[in-house]
Amino acid sequence: MIAWVGFFLAIAALLIISARNLALAMFVGAFVLGIFTIGSSQLAVELWGAISDISTILLALTVGLIPLIGGTLKHTGQMDDLVDNFRIGKKALLAVSPALIGMMPMPGGALLSGPLVEKSGEDVSQNVKAGLNIWFRHVLYLIYPLAPALIVSTRIAGLDVYQIVPYLVPLLFFSLLLGYIFFLRNVPGRIEYKKKLKLKKLVPPLTIIFLAPLLDFILKGILSPEELATLIGVTVSLILALLVGNVGTKGLLKITKDSKPWNFAMMIIGIVVFLNVFVASGIPELILDIEISAEILCVVVAFLLGFGTGRIVTPAGIVIPMFLTKFGPISSITFAITYFSIFLGYVMTPVHPCVSLTAEFFKVKTKDFLKVMLPPTLIALATSYVLIAIFGT
Repeated sequence: MIAWVGFFLAIAALLIISARNLALAMFVGAFVLGIFTIGSSQLAVELWGAISDISTILLALTVGLIPLIGGTLKHTGQMDDLVDNFRIGKKALLAVSPALIGMMPMPGGALLSGPLVEKSGEDVSQNVKAGLNIWFRHVLYLIYPLAPALIVSTRIAGLDVYQIVPYLVPLLFFSLLLGYIFFLRNVPGRIEYKKKLKLKKLVPPLTIIFLAPLLDFILKGILSPEELATLIGVTVSLILALLVGNVGTKGLLKITKDSKPWNFAMMIIGIVVFLNVFVASGIPELILDIEISAEILCVVVAFLLGFGTGRIVTPAGIVIPMFLTKFGPISSITFAITYFSIFLGYVMTPVHPCVSLTAEFFKVKTKDFLKVMLPPTLIALATSYVLIAIFGT
């Protein structure tokens, strides 16, 4: 019982404190959960394990650099050039820009799509921009066959990615529909273009934005740890942005001051500390001990674990083995619904780095972000429960 008290107090602390400082909220949440579950000595071990881990350090450095790319594009006018010449319509641009960047997932990538959404949605509320940046950035994860989370999850279930994708496609279209209704339908006006299309103004910022995830994807199979590949990709993109924009020392100092990269770096360390404490706390095992139906396991527990961990693979590694043990082989449609339910928790939790980074970028309080995300998420979750009740197991 004491562990559950600690868990809910930690989540409450995280949500309350994150309204002012997301990094601090993660550290406080980890401290509260740790004191109630693992004690101060083990808490210190988990803290040291996070801040001394080379992968965490590289990831924090990388995420700290990413906002400098967006800041440079904005400071030099390259973001204006991109929006002025990327002519696919306002609503389409607001959805496609985060989705395209999300196709090649990389840590902190929401900070690359954030400036595009900010610029093209100048008359859209900050809360809605934060919501659509997260929703559309991640929605293609549902069917992207190279998404690591999908590959690992299907292997845990003993299934093939391409066996699952057809069952995820309807859930993708349903998610796109919800995204349109709740985030895009009431977007006012359209982007007015005063100048003719100039490809020479479009290509450089597009190259800068896509170069980082492209290098990350290529180098991850070569370099170790993987975070080094991401750091190199982001650094190269930043250098290119500075060179193309002809940014001097004064300009870089202003960009750094405005972008506050240290906030984003500390946030990553805080998230890793929280996740380490969460795993060590025994909460996942307590959830496993609960006697529940397949529907509750695959929808409700899957969603809660996605929300609690800010991950897809970790909840899948808990829920799917539990399902296999309790109910036998998992069908493709049950797997798809389970994966979708985890995904729904994953896209709205502050523990998910993209959510925290997006909230920080758009200066949105966590409670306000959750308000805009809750309606489409609850509708999707209820639909998942109905589907699994009818077609699952």
